[in-house]
Amino acid sequence: MQKLQEQQKKAAPALREKFGYKSVMMVPRIEKVTVNTSFGRLISGKGSDDQRKTAEEIVKDLTIITGQKAQITQAKKSIAAFKTRAGMPVGAKVTLRGTRMFDFLDRLIHIMLPRTRDFRGIKSSSVDKEGNLTLGIREHIFFPEISPEKVRNIFGLEVTITTSAKTREEGLELFSALGFPFTKS
Repeated sequence: MQKLQEQQKKAAPALREKFGYKSVMMVPRIEKVTVNTSFGRLISGKGSDDQRKTAEEIVKDLTIITGQKAQITQAKKSIAAFKTRAGMPVGAKVTLRGTRMFDFLDRLIHIMLPRTRDFRGIKSSSVDKEGNLTLGIREHIFFPEISPEKVRNIFGLEVTITTSAKTREEGLELFSALGFPFTKS
């Protein structure tokens, strides 16, 4: 298994030749990975002590998965229909850069995605027009760091991989060169 960081360096000349970049700095690369989850549904209708415990559990699991302390996100305004108040914790996020980012992506591509139930590849429609990839993960227990027996609340994750690509085609080519498992359609 070749490290993703080394693959990115080896893919740069091919991308430069294909798209005709004049400078090495114009070649698209992965800039950051954002792992995000919301737990508003898990804590709604519970007492403040139960809400705090649930939020702490989710932050702990997200910290274990990413290797970096998760940050709690709070509601910006009150919405009565969702039973949220301004300042109430509604989610958690982690922004990864550098070595931690590449380590997380290596584990995501080579270990976690193949463990996912009925995984047939990433759809190319997951890449947006700016060349960023967004993946939805239904259950966080697919990560090998999490022991399913000890988990009380199962939650989903959203992983956004931000690139310096300017177009969708550049982003798709970058991800394909890095070995992301896209579907053949």
